[in-house]
Amino acid sequence: MFKTKLSQSHAWGEFSTLRLMHRHIGAIAVLILISLLSSLSGTPVNHTISNCWEGFIWGLADPVIGLNCLVGIIAIGLLSSVFVRGAAIAGCFVLASILGIVIHTFQLNLPGTEIAIAISTILFGTMLMMPNQPNFIVLALVGISAGLFQGYADAESIIGAGIMPLTAYMLGMTLTLFAVAMSARKIGSAMGMGVNQILPWKITIAGFAFCAIGIVFLSNSII
Repeated sequence: MFKTKLSQSHAWGEFSTLRLMHRHIGAIAVLILISLLSSLSGTPVNHTISNCWEGFIWGLADPVIGLNCLVGIIAIGLLSSVFVRGAAIAGCFVLASILGIVIHTFQLNLPGTEIAIAISTILFGTMLMMPNQPNFIVLALVGISAGLFQGYADAESIIGAGIMPLTAYMLGMTLTLFAVAMSARKIGSAMGMGVNQILPWKITIAGFAFCAIGIVFLSNSII
């Protein structure tokens, strides 16, 4: 009788975990779809932002329009799930992205933006493929660097926008980055990533895919 109850409890726990993971995957998919649909009024290369609403909408859309940037956000969210205080890593990534926008606003130059983003994606993918957990400090530094260049790259499309539209843009971007990164963190926890645990094989496959995407974008940036 006790074994039956224990088995039922274990099965219910697995079902709840699977449902939670699917919920977060669905949240990311819906966010990407909404962002793509909301950006139909312009193009990813040349935005037209004349008011706060357009700034907010493009802020929501930009982080997930580019595949290279999107996988970087998901990767850092997955990797942060192996640390108890991993949410701080995702937070540093988001703050660095906002700083990248500010740097571009003040017309300071960050050379090799696309190359840097592609390299960071490859590094994230490599960390996901490693059998052991990544180092907290190394992951935080790579996340800050990736966020800085991603924010700078996104800001290239909103040059000339006013202060209020720019503020709305940064607010929308912050919401998207946090939503995707924290959802990916929850997915990583649901898939078995945790403190003092070996990364699951599914995460290794994802790391391989992220590396491949990063290599493709790196080769295109160099060519």
